[in-house]
Amino acid sequence: MRSFFKIFFASLLAMFIFTLLAFFFLLAFLGGLASKEMPKITAGSVLVLDLGQHYTEQLKENPFGFLGDADRDIPGLYDVVRLLHKAATDRDISGIYIIADNNPNGYASSAEIRAALLDFKKSGKFVLAHGDVITQKAYSIANAADKIYVSPQGYVQWVGFSVDYVFLKGTLDKLNIEPQIFYAGKFKSATEPLRTDRMTPENQLQTSVWLSDLYSDFLTRTSEARGIDTATLHQLANQGKIQNAKDAANNKLVDGLKYDDEVKDEIKSKLKLDKYEKINFVTINTYLAATDIGRAKGEKIALIYAEGDIIDGRSSQGMIGSETYRNLIRKARLDKTIRAIVFRINSGGGSSLASENIWRELALAKQEKPVVVSFGDVAASGGYYVSCAADSIFALPATITGSIGVFGIIPNMQGFFKNKLGVTFDGVKTGPYADVGAIYRPMTDNEKKMIQAEIETIYAQFKQRVAEGRKLSMAFVDSIAQGRVWTGTRAKGIGLIDKFGGIEDAIKSAARMAKLTDYRIREYPEPENIFDKLFRRKDPMNYTKTLKEEMGEENYNIYLELKRVKELTNTAQARLPFQFFIR
Repeated sequence: MRSFFKIFFASLLAMFIFTLLAFFFLLAFLGGLASKEMPKITAGSVLVLDLGQHYTEQLKENPFGFLGDADRDIPGLYDVVRLLHKAATDRDISGIYIIADNNPNGYASSAEIRAALLDFKKSGKFVLAHGDVITQKAYSIANAADKIYVSPQGYVQWVGFSVDYVFLKGTLDKLNIEPQIFYAGKFKSATEPLRTDRMTPENQLQTSVWLSDLYSDFLTRTSEARGIDTATLHQLANQGKIQNAKDAANNKLVDGLKYDDEVKDEIKSKLKLDKYEKINFVTINTYLAATDIGRAKGEKIALIYAEGDIIDGRSSQGMIGSETYRNLIRKARLDKTIRAIVFRINSGGGSSLASENIWRELALAKQEKPVVVSFGDVAASGGYYVSCAADSIFALPATITGSIGVFGIIPNMQGFFKNKLGVTFDGVKTGPYADVGAIYRPMTDNEKKMIQAEIETIYAQFKQRVAEGRKLSMAFVDSIAQGRVWTGTRAKGIGLIDKFGGIEDAIKSAARMAKLTDYRIREYPEPENIFDKLFRRKDPMNYTKTLKEEMGEENYNIYLELKRVKELTNTAQARLPFQFFIR
C-alpha cells in the first residue's frame, strides 16, 4: 500500500509540474504571437474615432489583444491625443471618420480630443463625422469636423444642459437611520443627499454657475465651428426648435442628412475609390497597436496618472491609494534619470488623510525637480488638495475643481437595528469616550463637539496648504473655499490654476522648466504583466460590465452612490458632492 501511494503522489506531482510548464510555454507562445502579428497600416487608410468609447486616463490593456480589433487595448486619453497628432503626419492615413452618437467622456476630456482634431485638420486631411442620434456631448467633439452629418430619420440633441443629484434622505428615514453629519464650508454639499431631500440654496447657486460655465463654453465652441452666434444657439435650445434631423440641417447644426452608406460613398470619392472598392478603416485601437507614439530618446519625464476616489492604503482598480501613490511619487523623486514630474489627476477627492499623504510626497518632489499638475474632467476637494503644492497647474475651462471643504458622517443605526431587525446592543467601557463613533447609538453632545472640532482643524489645514501652495492670503482662500465648486474658467481668475491646457501642454511646460529639448515619457503606474492580469483579475466573469448593461448607465451610477455611502462614514472626507449627472 505504501508503494502505491508513493507512485500515486509522484505521478500526481509530475502531472502538476507538466501542466504548469505547459501553461507557461503556452503563455510564452501567445506572447510571441502578440509581438509578431502587429497590424499593418496601408496607404489610403481612414482612421475611425468612435466617440462612444470611453477613454480613461491610462491605457486599458487586454492580454489577448492580438486576437483581433474587438480585443485590442483601449488607448488612454493622452494616447488618443498622441495618435491623432501622429495621424496628421502619417502618409498612410488619409483622413478621419468620426462616429458621433453617444459620448461617455467628460467635457474636459472631450475638449482635449477636440483640440487634437483641430490640430489634425491643419494637415489638410479630411475629417467627416456622422451619427444616427447625436448627443450634445458627442456634438461637442464632432462639430470640429469639416462636415457633420446625421441620418435622415435620426436626431441631434439640442436642449441645453441639466444636472441631477440623487438624494437618499427619504431612504434613510424609512430605514430609521440618522446620518450624524459634520462639515466645514457653507457650500460643502457632499452631505446634502443624506440630510435633505432637495438642493440647498447655496448648492443651487454654485451648481447653476458652474453648469452655466460649461454650457457657455459649449455654445462658444459651437459658434466658432458652425458660424452661428451664441444667442441664436441658445434660442434654438430654449424654444425647442430642434425636433428632428431636418430641423438640425435647416438651422445649420449639421451639413446634411445622410445615411451611413452615403457618407462612406463621400469618403470613397475623396480617396478616389470606385463603387466596389473597400475603404480601409482603421480603428483608433488598432492604430494604437500598429503605431509607436512614445519618444525613443532623451531624458525622462515621469507622467503619473491618478484617477478615481482617494483612499487610504493601497490602490485598487479605479482608486487612488495613498500608500501606492506615495511610493510612485517617491520613486520618481529619487530617480536621478527623471528630470521632471507631471501628475495627471482626475478625482473628486476622498479621504482627507490620504490626500495629505499624497500632498506631502508631491511637496517633497517639488524641492528636487519641476512638478506640474494636469487636471482632467474633475480635480476637486481631495483632488485639489494633493495638487496645490505643484510648481504649475494646468486645467481646461470645462474642468470641475475647487470644493475646498471637509465633512464627516457617523450614522446612528440604532432605530434600524432595533425597529427593523429586532437587534439591540449592550456592553461595558472604561471611559465615556471609549466607544465614540459607534453606529448602534446616537452621539452625545460632547462627542459631536469633538468630531466637529476635528473637521474644523482639517479644514483649516486644507486652506493653509492652498494658501502656501498658491501664494494666496488665508483670508482670500477662505473666501473662495467654503466647499464651493468652480469651473476651470473661474478657477484661473481666482488663482486656483495657472494656465489653460491639456495633458500635452503640462508635459511641454515640465520639459521647459527642466530645460529639456529631447525627452521621453515614463508612465506610472506601470502596466501589469500578463500573469498579474490573469491571476489577479477581480472580475473574471465581467460582472461589472454585465450589471451596467442590464441596469443602464444612469441606474448603475445610482447603485454606485448607494455603495459609496458606506465609504463616507467614520473618516474625514475631502470629497466632491455625490455623483451628479449632466445631460
